Amino acid sequence: MNKIKTIFLILVFALSFQSKSLSQNIPNSFADLAEKLMPSVVNISTTTVVTTQSNPFPFQFPPGSPFEDMFKEFGTPQERQSSALGSGFIIDEKGIVVTNNHVIQDAKDIVVQVNGEKKFEAKVIGADPLSDIAVLQIETKEKFIPVKFGDSDKARIGDWVIAIGNPFGLGGTVTSGIISARNRSIGLSRYEDYIQTDASINQGNSGGPLFDMNGDVIGINTAILGRSGNVGIGFSIPSNSAKIVINQLIEFGETKRGWLGVRIQDVTKEIAEVEKLDEPRGALVASVAENSPSEKAGVKAGDIILEFDGEKINEMKELPMIVARTEVGKKVKVKIWRDKKEIIKTVTLGRLETSEDFKVSEKKEDPKELEIKDLKITVREISKEDIKQRNLPNQTSGLVVTKIETNSPLAGSVEVNSIILEAQKKKIKNANDLNQIVNQVLRSNQKTILLVIYNSQNQRRYIGIKLD
Repeated sequence: MNKIKTIFLILVFALSFQSKSLSQNIPNSFADLAEKLMPSVVNISTTTVVTTQSNPFPFQFPPGSPFEDMFKEFGTPQERQSSALGSGFIIDEKGIVVTNNHVIQDAKDIVVQVNGEKKFEAKVIGADPLSDIAVLQIETKEKFIPVKFGDSDKARIGDWVIAIGNPFGLGGTVTSGIISARNRSIGLSRYEDYIQTDASINQGNSGGPLFDMNGDVIGINTAILGRSGNVGIGFSIPSNSAKIVINQLIEFGETKRGWLGVRIQDVTKEIAEVEKLDEPRGALVASVAENSPSEKAGVKAGDIILEFDGEKINEMKELPMIVARTEVGKKVKVKIWRDKKEIIKTVTLGRLETSEDFKVSEKKEDPKELEIKDLKITVREISKEDIKQRNLPNQTSGLVVTKIETNSPLAGSVEVNSIILEAQKKKIKNANDLNQIVNQVLRSNQKTILLVIYNSQNQRRYIGIKLD
């Protein structure tokens, strides 16, 4: 009996010790940290001039009418001001501010509000759309309280973090959470290695800092998952990646990324087996750009890049980020797997921004229009340009209505330039999504489809449509 009692007491002590140990890792309050950091976090408001074409006639053409486009050129250009809100943080006492590029893109005027009090005009030192980072200079001789960057590579899943920003224009808002995941890619740009957090991030938090418990910036809050607001998944640019871009923007006013000049793809299990590689790793060279650093160094299509400048390439997506942060003109050793053995090539890096490869990739393509026959409408996928011009949430997906036939079931209920966001409460990303849902509705007894749209005035609306 005494033996059982002893074991029981040991278990109680062990559980009590573990509980005490865990509770010591949970902050009692974030108040002291928030009070210290809030003077360094700023609210940013911008004004953009949007040009539209007025209707020269005292009547409206039916949606989709050929006369609508035909007579559009007779309209008078009209300008209106559009405003947007975001966040940022001060990194130098002289008033250098870091934010997102999409917060200030195409802005005519930028106003920075510090600590919810004084407002200052600011100018853009440099901006980089690829990483979505911009650096501003507050136009004043006043001194400010800066924050410093931490080492984002040391941030671990489960670590406590706090976000401070300007959600919905409320300003000075502090939220807390943990790092939920690392190395996330969500398809916003070519360089993605996001920190994922469940600290509440909403519209207006863009450009604001993500702090660790030392009060150091380990991320720049950049994106949320979901159109309507926080759903517990936000994404931040890691500070170690951001610092390289920020330093270049401050020094040069632009970025100078390394350029290798290869198109790459994943090394699959099957490719690794054929190439007699021990496991799927590295980046497979699909093609080599003409007159590129890689071609000059003797890199060939079919090579598998295993290491770049001493850094191992475990996954294909790692290579572009490593190359981009490497100094232009540097000679680097590249370890390659070719003909079932390792070889070394020495590559002198070029500059991405001045390469023909980059210029071609940045050219805009005309969006492809597709017909939804059962709805008698023509649509195209929403573009980043649409999102920017219409000031929509960054993660907006859907179909822009470009034409509506006069006998369409949507005629009279939906306008041209409306955006179809959902059908039957399911998000729409492409025309195939919408076609499948329409077919399901037509096969059902109900034959009514529920759409969620942004109309041409960007008002979100629910519309029920009866299909024949």
